[in-house]
Amino acid sequence: MEQLVEIPVFPLSILPLPNELIPLHIFEFRYRQLLKDVEEKDVKFGIYYTHGLNTDRVGALMRLEGILKRYDTGESDIVTKCVDTFLLTRYYNQWLPNPYPGGKVYMLNANEHLQVSNSFSEEFKDFMTLKNITDVGSFDIHDIANELNLDIGDRLKYLKLLTREKRESFLRERLKYQRFILEQERLHKNNFFLN
Repeated sequence: MEQLVEIPVFPLSILPLPNELIPLHIFEFRYRQLLKDVEEKDVKFGIYYTHGLNTDRVGALMRLEGILKRYDTGESDIVTKCVDTFLLTRYYNQWLPNPYPGGKVYMLNANEHLQVSNSFSEEFKDFMTLKNITDVGSFDIHDIANELNLDIGDRLKYLKLLTREKRESFLRERLKYQRFILEQERLHKNNFFLN
């Protein structure tokens, strides 16, 4: 882990995975100010998952990707991208002198160990073919995690795994399960009868 750093924090009931794009509607004054600072100073901010399941206080470091719409009221629709993950060690309801929250975090360097083994890469390509997607392009371990639509419990487990081998083993089990579901859907696709 890297050193302790302070960042702006946006507490929400979501937990983005690395590489995931997240649309946000910004309406509260303090978060409009956060957006202004993010735009003007090119800073990143954290989304902290506020659920009680998050006992390890995991969060996602976000980068602004674009402004979709600005409203006359001062509200905005934006798109952000998760670029890293962190552990929150201290939370400030107001990160003075700013009106928005902040916190002290340890960055987890989620973009280390991105490679995927050849065998797992082939398994993922086979899975995508089963979904009728044949041109998957280049991908890394986080892209696979995003494609599998992990539930919140699995997202928390995945983000705490810090080696490629552990991440790959975890995702391989989820991939096998989703492949089984897809195969069952195809098998029973035309077996429904009207009464």
